[in-house]
Amino acid sequence: MEITSAKFVTSNSRADMCPKSDLPEYAFIGRSNVGKSSLINMLTNNSKLAMTSSTPGKTLLINHFMINNTWYLVDLPGYGYAQRGKKVMESIKNLIQHYVLERTQMTCLFVLIDSRLEPQKIDLEFIGWLGENGIPFALVFTKADKQSTSKTQQNVNRFLDTMKEQWEELPPHFITSSEKKTGRKELLDYIDSINRSL
Repeated sequence: MEITSAKFVTSNSRADMCPKSDLPEYAFIGRSNVGKSSLINMLTNNSKLAMTSSTPGKTLLINHFMINNTWYLVDLPGYGYAQRGKKVMESIKNLIQHYVLERTQMTCLFVLIDSRLEPQKIDLEFIGWLGENGIPFALVFTKADKQSTSKTQQNVNRFLDTMKEQWEELPPHFITSSEKKTGRKELLDYIDSINRSL
């Protein structure tokens, strides 16, 4: 798939305020500072589409971007950024849960994982919650350019091995680098294949 148009449509603080549309939605989520905005900008070939920031936890709303006039890319707030304060953390948690559980247009949730780190409890817990609720998702390992290919693969394998302790079947996974555009074709082809099957 080639992305020929990508434009910001709307930001919402509640799932029930999202666009009234039957178009499929592909949502992106991850811990704060996992490189979500950079990944979205890389996928869409638009360095200014999603706001990137050196300060983690900037996305506090559900952001919809229309892609090729045929599907939505959805930027969800990051989870687990403790410095936001308890009240804000709770409202973001509710926002994420309502969107993920109630938004019937959501076709696949891409969960971003920092490929440089050991398996993080917060990521595994979130993925476990997705599994318990039967949410279709795929894993996207980010920042692969920040270390050697072998180190990235080693960390990815470790994460997947940890998942195998609880999961009979693993979700699709992708290894990406926003700097080098690694994984861009694979991710877009995956979305395209789902769109074609709908």
